[in-house]
Order: sequence, then C-alpha cells, then structure tokens
Amino acid sequence: MLKKVAHIISVLFHPLLIVSYMLVVLLLINPYQFGVYSISAQGKLLLLVFLSTFLMPAFAVFMMKSLGMVKTMALHERHERIGPYIIAGVFYMWMFINFKNNTTIPASLTVAMLGATIGLFAAFFFNNFSKISAHAVGMGGLVGMAAINSMYFSTLELSTNFVVMAVIILAGIVCSARLILEAHSNWQVYGGLALGFLSQLIAFAFLQ
Repeated sequence: MLKKVAHIISVLFHPLLIVSYMLVVLLLINPYQFGVYSISAQGKLLLLVFLSTFLMPAFAVFMMKSLGMVKTMALHERHERIGPYIIAGVFYMWMFINFKNNTTIPASLTVAMLGATIGLFAAFFFNNFSKISAHAVGMGGLVGMAAINSMYFSTLELSTNFVVMAVIILAGIVCSARLILEAHSNWQVYGGLALGFLSQLIAFAFLQ
C-alpha cells in the first residue's frame, strides 16, 4: 500500500511537471506581476508551459519507447536518460529564451525557468556518474524558487512563510516517496535536492 502511494506521488510530481507547478505557485502568490487578477486569466500561458516543458518532452520519450530506444517510460537505467535529458533540455532552453525576450513575462518566472534549465543540464552531467534523482532536482528547484521569491520578489496573495514551508514539506514527501520505491540511494536524493536548489540561486545571480 505504501509503495502504491509513493508511486502515485512520483507520478503527480514528475520532474517534467515541476516548471508548470512553479508557474502555478507564482500565479497564486502574485498574479498581478503577470498583469492579471487571478490564475484563471493566464490559461494560455499555463497551457504553453505545460505543452513545452511536459507534454512534448514526454511524447518524445514515448516515441523513444515505441522505437525500442528505451525500455520503459520510467527510465530506470542511467544510459536511458541521456536522450530524454537532451530533448527536455532543448525545450527548456527554448522556453527560457522566449521568456527572457518577452517583456510581459515577470522576472520571477524567467529566473525560475533558467534555474530549471540549469538544473536539468546539471542532472544530465551528473547522470554520467550516478543516477541522481531527477525528482529531487525538480523539488529542490521548487524550494529554491519559493525561497528566492520570499526574499526578493513581492508576494501579495499568500504568506511567503506559508509558501516556503508548504513547498519544503512537499519536497520531503516526494523525496521520501522515491526512497520508499528504492529508486535512488539517500545521497542521490540529497544531491538532487541540493543541485536543484543551487541551480535556482545561480539563475537568480546571473539574471539580477
């Protein structure tokens, strides 16, 4: 039963979904920075981010599985993750460039997107030596984004302390699920968390 719950959590917080969740959090804490009054008014942006950072990379992995290039969509083996990392990295980089060149996109989202891109390519690099947890990298990035926004970007709708604490608890739940499933070692999870968090800090330092 516990492993079933852990599997559901792993699916709901798949690494490719984290950028979409970042956007949702940013819209919840301050929709006015996007020029709207509520999250529902940015449906097109949400759809664009979801398609570009999740659906299209996921479809590419599905095609790789159909062609026999990978065994499963879960990508259990390190060598199977090389192609998907590169494909997702291209989409992430494209998304970041579009955000950076779009004056209607707030700096908070551009920083988050660059941080996610850095985290993805860093995970790709470390994957050559160890099967670092992509889930942990994503959740570490989400924590980093929440922390940066609480300190440097104005938040109007939700308490920054509440958001940061909620995201930290969520990251703990997701990482615990990966350990319960025995998908990674402790150090692969801890390393992923640190990598994702640092990637957001690097992105903020670079863009500010």
